[in-house]
Amino acid sequence: MADWIEPPAKAPAFSLKATDGKTVKLSEFKGKAVVLYFYPKDDTPGCTKEACAFRDRLAEIQELGAVVLGVSADDVEKHKAFTAKYELNFPLLADTDHALCEKYGAWREKNMYGKISMGIQRSTYLIGPDGKVAKVWKKVSVDGHDEQVLEALKALNAE
Repeated sequence: MADWIEPPAKAPAFSLKATDGKTVKLSEFKGKAVVLYFYPKDDTPGCTKEACAFRDRLAEIQELGAVVLGVSADDVEKHKAFTAKYELNFPLLADTDHALCEKYGAWREKNMYGKISMGIQRSTYLIGPDGKVAKVWKKVSVDGHDEQVLEALKALNAE
């Protein structure tokens, strides 16, 4: 189990299939900030609320020069259905072997009602235009998270 990537470490590179079937690489966003968020599962209550919050704030995030990428271990087909159902306006990346989650430290031991299992811990990385991790939110609480990300982006732009 990998440790969390902490600021100001260089963000680990990745190349994953997105909702539209195209491959998305971190290197494509050089010079832009990236909001990379890891979530447990498509179309579950917390994950839906989080995705819809990012959807609703996307224009503000883009105005700050950033992109949003969601990552879960669900496959592209599940991502397509989730995207269509909630009209999501940003790519979801399929990390079906959870290799990216492991690289970033989001693949963790979880304890649900006493049952220990491995899974994605809801977390968000703000990667600066320089490709370095600017901020990490571990164990994200969905309520108000979109606002925290916007504030961090504003602070990053003010630097």
